[in-house]
Amino acid sequence: MDVSAPAQPRDRRRPLRYAVRVPLLALHIVAAIPLALTVALLPSRPATAVREPFAHRLVRWWSTALLRIFGFRARRRGEALADPVLFVANHVSWLDITLLHSQRAACFVAKAEIAGWPLVGWLAARAGTIYHHRGSPHSLTAVMQTMVERLHARRSVAVFPEGGIDHTGSVLHVRTFHARILQAALDAETAVQPVALRYSRDGHAWQGVTFQPGESFLANFFRLLGEPSLDAEVHFLAPVAYGGDGRRRMAEAAREAIIAALRQAG
Repeated sequence: MDVSAPAQPRDRRRPLRYAVRVPLLALHIVAAIPLALTVALLPSRPATAVREPFAHRLVRWWSTALLRIFGFRARRRGEALADPVLFVANHVSWLDITLLHSQRAACFVAKAEIAGWPLVGWLAARAGTIYHHRGSPHSLTAVMQTMVERLHARRSVAVFPEGGIDHTGSVLHVRTFHARILQAALDAETAVQPVALRYSRDGHAWQGVTFQPGESFLANFFRLLGEPSLDAEVHFLAPVAYGGDGRRRMAEAAREAIIAALRQAG
């Protein structure tokens, strides 16, 4: 007897979504080049509780528009702290950077491979991305030094302390945070704010945004480009208290706060 899973119903609207979104994406990429140059040339100014620099608004506009082209509606919960702050977030998708940027501009720490991606690497560099060569202790030391310099210059930095995207398929599974990366905040004496990222449809968490088994970046990119609408949520949580037991306890507290926020969101 055949006990294979029933075939998924065909999404008849997917071709129509591609027909609308692909031209919009092309126009948006073209618009990104002058915007990236503008952001790179403008003087760096910190965001305060009452004023957001023009360059930050450009980054937020471009990121929000890109999410909309993919059919994602950005939703914010809570408020981001004023610059400088170290944001620590769970990692679900390559879109996480764009999602967080739609609410708050920051310098991200990202894998060095992104620097070689066509256009994306150039745009990321213009946005102040700090590249890390995974597995290299010397690279991590240089990254942390750059993070401290950015924080001292009153620029916020964002990291994914899990070290990569989780592929378990569970929306509540957040891997152990690498605590060493939080040392930059301690050295710069800046706040650490956990950020919970969640993608949902009809109020229910949707893990399909992450890479599926054997799925390449391009396959994931075009699959998401044709998906029905989603909500993309950014939860800015209470900052982590500085403890006497240092960065390990801070990392655990940030992870626990993110898991609690994801559980509460459903």
